[in-house]
Amino acid sequence: MDLNEYQKLATRTASFGDKKEIDQIVYLALGVAGEGGEVAEKIKKVLRNDDGVISDEKKLEIKKELGDVLWYLSQMARVLGFTFEDVAQTNINKLADRAARGVIKSEGDNR
Repeated sequence: MDLNEYQKLATRTASFGDKKEIDQIVYLALGVAGEGGEVAEKIKKVLRNDDGVISDEKKLEIKKELGDVLWYLSQMARVLGFTFEDVAQTNINKLADRAARGVIKSEGDNR
């Protein structure tokens, strides 16, 4: 499945009613943060409870949370008018440019 197909299929489960665009974006941004926090929480508990060993069961739990992050990201991109593939390609281009200029390990958004 490609990213745009995923975005299209994920959209079938998006339900915002008649909310304004900005409200949708805020909702989706909070979803990204919340689900990203759940990924971090799963990793934290692996460190705390399992001495850093990620079992197959824990990997599956993390995989599901990563999918939730992906859903929110795909829908935020859609509401903002971007295809998911365009977002991914823009990121690859940005990283390639940074690598070419030797600033991958630098700081700042626009390095």
